[in-house]
Amino acid sequence: MECVVQGIIETQHVEALEILLQGLCGVRREPLKVHEICLKSGPNLGAVSSEVRLICNLEQTEPTWTVRFVGGAMRGAGAEQLSVLVRTVIESKASKNVLRLFYALGYKLDHELLRVGFAFHFQRGTQMTVTVSSVNKMPQLHNTDEAVPVTPGIQLVEVTAPASSETYTEVASAVSSFCEYLAPLLHLSKPGISTGVVPTAAAAAASLMSDGGGTTL
Repeated sequence: MECVVQGIIETQHVEALEILLQGLCGVRREPLKVHEICLKSGPNLGAVSSEVRLICNLEQTEPTWTVRFVGGAMRGAGAEQLSVLVRTVIESKASKNVLRLFYALGYKLDHELLRVGFAFHFQRGTQMTVTVSSVNKMPQLHNTDEAVPVTPGIQLVEVTAPASSETYTEVASAVSSFCEYLAPLLHLSKPGISTGVVPTAAAAAASLMSDGGGTTL
């Protein structure tokens, strides 16, 4: 289970966001280059369609694969009152033959993406990860070298934190509190609820760039 929020930011303000995150997180950023393949089950696997994502970390000397299943969002009055999305997530490491395996099981390619950017992994009330990345599509199957941006000039920002059925309320609160520090640059909300680019982003970015974001909050 995890808590997650997403938002977008103009590429021209990403450097300012990185300065802010460096001050907030107190750790160095890590480069991010991930090839993500989304597969959906065929009719031979049941009436209800399922989806899995095969994620290859291209930053490793020897690329590593992870199988990621994202379940449905938590429902009910309690979930609606939270400012973050709570969902089931199951991950498992896999070998380089994992795509061949899922094809053999009857899964079909839905789409694939290349995410390029950076990430911060840190502890702030709970373990959190912030990723900032451009999302790219591939005109040619599996050819990451020719990937082109889906939305030029815009990057995706995502904050995630692991949780359990006993801790998700506290984790959601910690994520929401952290997101408030980013509010001048971008607004983070539940996936699928887009609020667009924040009008105050340019002024906030200029301020951060001028003072270098040297204060750790």
